[in-house]
This record gives sequence, structure tokens and C-alpha cells, in this order.
Amino acid sequence: MNKKKTSAVTIGKPVRDLSKPKSESAELQELRPGQSVELLKELHILTRDGRLNQDSRRKLKQVYHLFNFIEPLLTELSVQGNGPTLADHGAGKSYLGFILYDLYFKALGHGHIYGVETRAELVEKSRMLAQRLHFDRMSFLNLSVAESADARELPDQIDVVTALHACDTATDDAIAFGLQKKAQAMVLVPCCQAEMAACLRQGKALQLARTPLAELWRHPLHTRELGSQVTNVLRCLYLEASGYQVTVTELVGWEHSMKNELIIARYTGQRKRSAAERLRALLAEFGLEKVMGARFGVDAVTGLEIHPTSL
Repeated sequence: MNKKKTSAVTIGKPVRDLSKPKSESAELQELRPGQSVELLKELHILTRDGRLNQDSRRKLKQVYHLFNFIEPLLTELSVQGNGPTLADHGAGKSYLGFILYDLYFKALGHGHIYGVETRAELVEKSRMLAQRLHFDRMSFLNLSVAESADARELPDQIDVVTALHACDTATDDAIAFGLQKKAQAMVLVPCCQAEMAACLRQGKALQLARTPLAELWRHPLHTRELGSQVTNVLRCLYLEASGYQVTVTELVGWEHSMKNELIIARYTGQRKRSAAERLRALLAEFGLEKVMGARFGVDAVTGLEIHPTSL
């Protein structure tokens, strides 16, 4: 007795595009709708045959996660005029800037991204890639974060400031840049903070005699980790004292990166006096008023807050 042949099509499952290899089709499903495959290949996030390796998948996950935080900020600002404008400090290969442009600025039709990077070869490569992809509202500047604050190539006001893994004091320079440029939002992922650790080591013997709290940085590893923690706490207090609402969260899971703290600051205009007072108290507790006070807007001589440029 002949049995009827059953259809091989499974109800409820999408039919794979047979024009593409199975592996490539699966890789592309991880991308956002309308995202430029050519861009991701140029950034080496996708291989030439359209695949993702483990390292690039992790990198893409980080950028997507950061995009989810930045997109609502850009949406709020895009209705206010011809913006938004965004400055990405320590841009490196400009992964973040290019993907923000591809996923948001390209369809928006206005706004501008400025990538700031000290390595000239990376700046030139980014310029060539933007030109090749017709990403016309992207500019790349071969400058340090500190130098960019007074650069004529940048407008007097920047809406959003980002700094992803900007090392040591570069994150502080990015905050100073944001205050000077009247930024409405700052999105920061700090990296190493060697300066604070060096300051703590200088007065270690005196501090150990003065307070048991100095045990927190008696060992070199603890000195480094505590230095990072204290620096980021001071940064958040400084932003709050300067009129920003601050949120601190994780960028991605700790299994991907130990430098994982994400600081999001949105300007409200409400300067917190309590934040300024705690900032001064923390600097005094760790004996850092003279060496680091000015970086966080505090006059070490008078103890008074140095107010940043009014927004």
C-alpha cells in the first residue's frame, strides 16, 4: 500500500533564504534590520564570508548594549533642532561612532558625529571608510581629548559626549569637555585609573598611621582597585554637583570585560550641594585635595567648589 508523501515544510518556522549559505544566513539574523553588512566587514566584526567569530560577537554585543542606552538620548535631542551632535572620545577604530551612524544618524538625515583619536593612522582609516560608505556627517580629528575642547573643528556646543574605555585621566578630560561644550548627556565607560593609585601610594605610610581605612590600599592590588573605585565615585559626585542626574550600571556581563562600569549622566540643571560636599569630604579623607582637587572642581586652598561653565 502506497503511503502519501508528507510536506517537508514545518508550520510556524521561517523558510531559510536558500540563496545564501546556511551559516551566513544564521549570522545575519544577529544583526539589526537595515544594518550595513559592508560596514561590519570593514570593521572586522563580520568576516569576509559574513560570519561572526567569538571575539567579534562579544564586541558587537557590547556596542549594541551601549547603543540601547544612547538611542533614547539621541531621540530626545533630535526633536530640538538640527542635532543631535555627538563627540566620541578615544574613538580608536570608531566602532561605536560608525554603528551609531549606521543604525541612527543615517536614517535621521541630520546630526553629526565627531570621532576624537590620538593615533593618526586610525583617524585616516576612519576618514577613508566614512567616505567610501557615504557617511557624510562624520568627522575624525587627530587630537587628544584635552586638545579637542578648544579645537576649531568642533562646534561650541555638543549634545552627547561618549568615552568608551578612555584610559586614566582621559575620562576626566571627556567630562571637562562635556561641561565646556554644554553637553546634555555623557555616556562614559572608564578604563584604568593609574593616577589615583599613584597618589594613594605616595602617602601610604602616613595614612596607615593616621587611619585604619588605609588598610584598604595597603596591598598593591587593592591600591589599584580602590583607586579605580574612588575615582569613579568622585566623577559621579562631580557630575551631580555640576547639574547632572547620574546612573551607574554594567555595560555587559563581567565575563566579557573587567572594565565594565557604565556611567550615564543627563543634564537637569539641578546642582546637588550635598554631592559637592561629599566630594570635598572624600578628597580630604584620602588626602587628595592638593593633587586632585582641581580635576574635580574643588579649590584645594579655600575648599570652595570651582563651578564649571554654566550650562
